[in-house]
Amino acid sequence: MSANAKDLRHPLKRARGLGAAQYGVGHWWTQRTTAVALVLLGIWFVVLVLGLLHGDYATARAAVARPWNAVLLVALLISMFWHAVLGLQVVIEDYVHTRWKELTLLVVIKFIAVLCVLAGTLAVLRIALGA
Repeated sequence: MSANAKDLRHPLKRARGLGAAQYGVGHWWTQRTTAVALVLLGIWFVVLVLGLLHGDYATARAAVARPWNAVLLVALLISMFWHAVLGLQVVIEDYVHTRWKELTLLVVIKFIAVLCVLAGTLAVLRIALGA
């Protein structure tokens, strides 16, 4: 299709599903998906913690060492930090108007989030594997 043929399309047809940066809908869906995951995983986590309320350290360690609990804890970590990065990205893009500061903050926030997910996953694996 030539460039002229593209220009003859209806403007709504060209713009549907695309934001100014061409990724808005995907970002929105990812943020909503992580929010739903956080609600479900948050309920599970509260139930887990309430079940361990009067237990000792060995009971808590045994609960985290169960395979499903370890997997769900790692999923909670990933979805929590992913959701946080998406939210902070929107705030930074909206309120930081100097391009180099915006890019620096976005990189730093993503780096910190990845570092925290790796540290949390390592902690869960150390408990689950009994190391």
